[in-house]
Amino acid sequence: MEDETNNLQLQMLRIQQGVFHKKDRVVIIFEGFDAAGKGGAIRKLTESLDPRSFKVIPIGAPSADDQGRHWLFRFWRELPSPGHITIFDRSWYGRVLVEKVEILTESEKLKRAYQEINEFEAQLTNDGVVLIKIFLAISKDEQFERFKARIDDPYKQWKISMDDIRAREKWDEYVKAVDELMKKNHSASSPWHLIAANSKRFTRLEVLKVVTKKLKGHAEWMEKAAKKYDQKKLLKLLQKI
Repeated sequence: MEDETNNLQLQMLRIQQGVFHKKDRVVIIFEGFDAAGKGGAIRKLTESLDPRSFKVIPIGAPSADDQGRHWLFRFWRELPSPGHITIFDRSWYGRVLVEKVEILTESEKLKRAYQEINEFEAQLTNDGVVLIKIFLAISKDEQFERFKARIDDPYKQWKISMDDIRAREKWDEYVKAVDELMKKNHSASSPWHLIAANSKRFTRLEVLKVVTKKLKGHAEWMEKAAKKYDQKKLLKLLQKI
């Protein structure tokens, strides 16, 4: 498994080079239950990449300024420029997950949100953005074990709060909310990739598989470009200087 992971990370680096040189734009979003391992999966996906052409955007509660604008504005603001990859650690789906379950948004706005999300994602893909949506799913028992491990580890205690406990109390409601968004916001142009996340090693490998498969065309393009790279000519020019 370790060799396969390393090979896929190198493939991801080649993909990043292809994205950069083709001036394409890639958006990868991660959703999942609390403690599903989004952060670890993102680190494994990006640890071999050049930090100059990708960024990770952690999404929390909207700021006071964002609350005064259309709710999708803060996501538009973080979209990648040509040649770059943007990874959202949580995303616009918070509108139909936490805001829905915790009743933080008016019901009429929530009803519109599913269609607004579909239209937003269609705008992205129609404009040439490659959109990859990943949902990490763990069992309630596994979440308990990970929460307990965080409480017991002084270096990880910051990762759990009363908000996490309150959300766990509404586990069934969150499951229903996830089921609904999977039905309403899954399409051929922007499908969901549901990954079992009870095993961290398995999850991280599967994330790499999903992303590299979706973006393999960029690696293939870069490999063809590399074959045209005239090493001997450049070396001769270098030696003359």
